[in-house]
Amino acid sequence: MGGGAIGLCTAFHLRRLGVPVHVVDRGPVGGGSSWGNAGWVCLSHSAPVPAPGVIWYAARSIGRPDSPLYLRLQPTPAFLRWLVLFQRSCARTVFDRGYAAVAEFAQATFERFAELADADVVTTLTRPGLVHAYSSMAEARRTHGIQRAMAWAGYDVPGEILTGKEAMALDPALGGKVEAGYLVPGEGVVNPTAFVASLADRLRHDGVGVTEHEAVRGFRIRDGRIAALRTTSGDIECSSVVVAAGAWSVDLLRWLGVRLPLQAGKGYSFSIDLDPAPEHPLYLGDKHIAVSPIGGATRIAGTMELSGNNRRLDWRRVVAIAHASRDYLGHWYDSADDLMALIHDPWVGGRPMMPDGLPVLDRVPGSPNAYVATGHGMLGITLAPVTGKAMADYVVTGRRPAELAAFRADRFRGLLAHRPGGGVTSGGRAPGPASCGP
Repeated sequence: MGGGAIGLCTAFHLRRLGVPVHVVDRGPVGGGSSWGNAGWVCLSHSAPVPAPGVIWYAARSIGRPDSPLYLRLQPTPAFLRWLVLFQRSCARTVFDRGYAAVAEFAQATFERFAELADADVVTTLTRPGLVHAYSSMAEARRTHGIQRAMAWAGYDVPGEILTGKEAMALDPALGGKVEAGYLVPGEGVVNPTAFVASLADRLRHDGVGVTEHEAVRGFRIRDGRIAALRTTSGDIECSSVVVAAGAWSVDLLRWLGVRLPLQAGKGYSFSIDLDPAPEHPLYLGDKHIAVSPIGGATRIAGTMELSGNNRRLDWRRVVAIAHASRDYLGHWYDSADDLMALIHDPWVGGRPMMPDGLPVLDRVPGSPNAYVATGHGMLGITLAPVTGKAMADYVVTGRRPAELAAFRADRFRGLLAHRPGGGVTSGGRAPGPASCGP
């Protein structure tokens, strides 16, 4: 359930293992967080969002919608509980442990992308390396030090930070106030829309059913196991279920009696025709903005907005990203009218965020033939191929792969689960209709 990069990669590897697969999505395939993201396949940016100092940064963002991390408090027990768990996850020991777990898990991602390419999936992956650009040497040193400490995860961070004209020369698109920078070689970028579309086409060619625009209304349970998925068009019989529906996984899991502490971390992006265009993906470090050459255009993405699971596009966030990018890309627009005329494909998407910033890759508690793969935050494209392989192995063998130990569903106290009873779960008291896909 879920037709984004995570769900489709899981379906791909299940099919390679000989399993009949059907993919169901509440919208079009790839229409959620897999559509408008920056497309990075990036080992050097595997750090979880909760980190030492972040909670105070988030607190200062309240009432400031132009902040890279924007927190709009929601008066619900679930949101407040999530914030408490997020705050605890900002501890140094928790951060270091999570960073190491994700970095180790991600090491095989380029190998997995190669497997997809060998199966005639047009991944669009290129590996020009990731340029880090900063207007502050202090911020450059901070990020550089963190990445150097984690370079065992399979990426090569240069020993020195370039300054002045040497930093500017890292990419032709750089300008403005760039004072420092460095290149992490081998990091990649894909066109996420084209990648997901090609992957879906490959699955259809291999006999996988792909149903789009289909709302899920519950599950039919027989002898404590899920026997069928209930949709608006009828039941889909199944032997197992994988919930890979991004932020909407929360609603689906409630049908199974599970309360997952997950919030949508909204991200924004838009595209422009920049001249000169970037030759590398760029990380504008002081402002936490991603710039990617995608589909002949330049995509600019950023922000982490915690304001509930919704698709409302706040134009103030778009303007803030555009304004901040001018410190690095030059004054590519001069007025608000220019900005509105120059940008295209404005997008907002809800990235699934667990309080500790790690995904949930596990069997659903209390449901022996249901699995969950969500919570990838800003690492969905990077982790999709390795997630798909690990989850497929889990489903087929029934044994949790060792690399998934850090991503258990029950790692937070208070996760509520019960074994579904007989009969059909449907409307009842659960929020509905539940849906698949972000």
